[in-house]
Amino acid sequence: MLPSLSSGKMGPAAASSIRSLLYRLLLLYSSLLIAPASSQGDESRQANNKHVAIFVFGDSVYDPGNNNYLYIGIEGKANFTPYGESFFKYPTGRFCDGRTVPDFAAIYSNLPLWEPYLQPGSHNFSNGANFASGGAGVLEESNPNTLYSQKQLKYFKEVANLLKQQLGDAVAKKILADAIYLSSFGGVDYMSFINSTSNPTELQQQEYVNMVIGNFTDVIKEIYETGGRKFAFQNVGPLGCQPELKQQYNLSGGACVEVLQAIASLHNSLLSNVTTELQSQLSGFEYVIFDFFNSLNDMINYPTKYGFNVSEIACCGIGSHRGSGCGRVKEYELCSDPNEYVFFDGGHPSEHADSILSDFLWNGGSDYTWPLSMKQLYKLNSTTVIEILSEDKLLFTM
Repeated sequence: MLPSLSSGKMGPAAASSIRSLLYRLLLLYSSLLIAPASSQGDESRQANNKHVAIFVFGDSVYDPGNNNYLYIGIEGKANFTPYGESFFKYPTGRFCDGRTVPDFAAIYSNLPLWEPYLQPGSHNFSNGANFASGGAGVLEESNPNTLYSQKQLKYFKEVANLLKQQLGDAVAKKILADAIYLSSFGGVDYMSFINSTSNPTELQQQEYVNMVIGNFTDVIKEIYETGGRKFAFQNVGPLGCQPELKQQYNLSGGACVEVLQAIASLHNSLLSNVTTELQSQLSGFEYVIFDFFNSLNDMINYPTKYGFNVSEIACCGIGSHRGSGCGRVKEYELCSDPNEYVFFDGGHPSEHADSILSDFLWNGGSDYTWPLSMKQLYKLNSTTVIEILSEDKLLFTM
């Protein structure tokens, strides 16, 4: 039984319990206010009238071309043909033949396609920003020449301060609280790990995953402290089944690099546990986890189910699986139709695959996302709840 709200002061535990209950009730109320309209057309118009910024963090699967502006080798860039050929008709720096998951997320959210954060010129940061960098890890040592997670966090904080200077604290707070923080990290760290540690033991694998998740948790908390409340996490994909890795390890058929698959699964399990804990610890923290691992793995194992003809070999590259060298060497091969391939190059999905994966992320379903879909996260009005909970004058005296 809850303490009477008219009983005056109460203990910290009871107050915390009531705050948590009020938050959930207010969150439910705000979701009812923006519940789907009676027709699909009304729902679409309603979504389009809502402005929610997206801040993107991650590695090459999310990079819109930030690496174009870094002093790194050609292997860390995609600013040359045939990248971009299917949609943009020129290379943008995306490791894809067209649009990526963050691009489709932007389309669903009625935002422009991403420009690199590092691209010179003016930016409308009220729409968010994309800090992702090809080859970026959670850990600096995984690839120090890229925008690893702490560098991306630093740039985000600069954007948050700029929004406050330009728009004022109240407006900036609303943008940051209503925004979605979409991220994809971990794959680079684990590929770096197995390249430097031959035959790692289960204990070594667990310790390394703990270190990666621990550092990533610190990043999440700092985004939260800066004002972020709504997080979308893409978990680590089936690294060991990428054409690049199958070629490197001389595997064929359904065989994959099992140590990488095991480490990715460890990461994904711990990520689920950590986000659940963060939600219990941080007031207003909401999240979605997109199961990139199983979604992409199913495409690889059952390509025709999704409209693909080829899943083990990339569209662009050299070698037995076209697993490397896309556009970087004269003798690279290029397929006639990237839409028939799950992978465009050795480590990155094609635009066709990204469009399907983005649909899973946005619309959700128990096989693809939990505990929410990105669409549901998008509709949550975090700002209203946060402002109410931050008021000193609640129904009871703390």
